[in-house]
Amino acid sequence: MMNPTLVEHIYMLVIVTLISVLQNAFFAQKVEKEGKVQSAHSSAFERVSCANRNCMDAYATFLAAMWCAGLCLSQAPAAFAGLVYLMVRQKYFIGYLGETSQSTPGYLFGKRAIFFLILMCIVGIISFFLAHYLDSDYKKHAETITNAASALLLIP
Repeated sequence: MMNPTLVEHIYMLVIVTLISVLQNAFFAQKVEKEGKVQSAHSSAFERVSCANRNCMDAYATFLAAMWCAGLCLSQAPAAFAGLVYLMVRQKYFIGYLGETSQSTPGYLFGKRAIFFLILMCIVGIISFFLAHYLDSDYKKHAETITNAASALLLIP
């Protein structure tokens, strides 16, 4: 049986991960549907296939950064940044189905969300080493700052 205290500290990350898996299934279904309707070398199929490939290329980085940020620093802002990333990834995917220039805003927002998650990872790791080796615990301060800073992800 899983420790309830452990689950309490990761449930938001688990929910965002599950949503991302469902989103991947949606993307795969769109590729399959377009492949059945169009020939394998049609423009529409190439666009949906390329959009799916691009999303999957960044997926491992997103998951690793989100989980690292959530475990090393704070679950709530990491999960929020993860949800923002999933929303802009959806925007990127749908935008790519039209003209590729429509996907640019989603791409740029996605980069910002992943950068925020990576920054959270770095701050969490530095905070751990400061607490461990220098007996200086800055984790609460870093959590407060990241909680406030996560709202900045919504600014276009």
